[in-house]
Formats: sequence, structure tokens, C-alpha cells
Amino acid sequence: MLPPVVLFDLDDTLVSFSAGPRDYWQEAWQLHGGEARGVSAPRWSEVVWEVAGPYWADEALASKRRQDLFAARRDVAAMAFQALGIEDDGLSQRVADEFTTRKEAAVAPFEGAIETLEALRARGVRLGLVTNGSGTFQRRKLERYGLARFFEAILIEGEWGRGKPDPSIFQEALTRLGATPEQTWMVGDNLNADIAGAQALGMRGIWNDHARAGLPAEPPARPHRVIHQVSELL
Repeated sequence: MLPPVVLFDLDDTLVSFSAGPRDYWQEAWQLHGGEARGVSAPRWSEVVWEVAGPYWADEALASKRRQDLFAARRDVAAMAFQALGIEDDGLSQRVADEFTTRKEAAVAPFEGAIETLEALRARGVRLGLVTNGSGTFQRRKLERYGLARFFEAILIEGEWGRGKPDPSIFQEALTRLGATPEQTWMVGDNLNADIAGAQALGMRGIWNDHARAGLPAEPPARPHRVIHQVSELL
């Protein structure tokens, strides 16, 4: 049985963000002639992801960095140049900006996501959106695909000032919807930010395992339910 209220995450829940086979770091490297520096596109991408892990690991810093993805990705690219020991004459910024432009342009709703939102609304379920990231980037996605119309409450980290799993952003969504935690499901792909954050307030956490990776050995939270696409909610 569906609940009275469902909160959704945005990236990798309703729209694809990290999913997909394309490597935009490799594409950007090739487009801007990076291989002339003696580094293959696969090697470049490998080093970028090596330095990106520690860069994004600190959640306090990651929250600030998410507010300007162009700047954050420029930082990561510059760190990759340092790790590779190659001269950077501005190429890192050009490659990073190309990556951001291509990656953001490729974001699109998952198959069945819009239809699911339509069906939930038709069944009387009230919907809210609780997402991390910058207001500029997230609003752009919502506008591009006409998603904002489905939600009675939209909470974005960059606009609210705090992001998931901070309880205040969940509580504000509940307040705007006039709902209690017991009436509410939270659907998201991040076990810590979405599931643990929601469960701490007493909501049911529905984990969208879009990559079909399965729960890790020691997850930060045990979801009440696991789905692989939001259409399974129906």
C-alpha cells in the first residue's frame, strides 16, 4: 500500500547522473588534445577518479563543493595534472569545463520516472523533492524536464543551506507538506544521505539501487525496501 506522502531524491533516483557507459573525462581529454601530453585518455580518466575519491570524501567540504561543480571539477582536474606530473597551461580547466558541460547535458529522467510521478499524483499521493547540490544545477534539471510540477515541496541543499542527511532539510519538507514521518517514505539512491537520514526521523527508507550493486557488507543503513527503478513503487 502506498503512503500518503513520498519524498524523492533527484540525481540517480529520478534522473540519471552517474549511471551510463560513457566516460566524459576521456571524451573531454581527447577533444582538447590531452593525449598530446603523452597521457592516454583511459589513463587520464583513471587518475582523475583516483584523486576525486579523497576530494569528495569529506562530507563537510563536499557540501560546499557541490554548490559550484564547475569549480570543483576544475580542482579535481588540476590535482590530476599534479599527480601525473605534467605541465598545466590552463588545459585542466578547459577539460574540466568540457566534462561538466557534457555530463550535465546528458542528465535525463530514468525510464518510467515521469510516468511514475504522474501515477502517484493520480492516486492521491503527495510528493516532495529533497536533493543535495546547487540550486542552479538542480533547478535547471527540474525545468528542462518539467519535473517541478509534480512536487508540493522542493528542498535543495544550495537553497536551504544544509543537505542530506541533516535532519533539518527532511523536517522542512515534512512541515511544508503537513506530514508526519510515519506517513512518509523517502526514496533515494544514497544509503547514508537518503536512507539513514530519513530513517533517523522515523520515515521509511526506500533504496533505489539503480546500478544493481546490492547492499554493501556493512551499509550505513538498512533500507525498508530495495528497488531498481522508481516505477517499482507502483
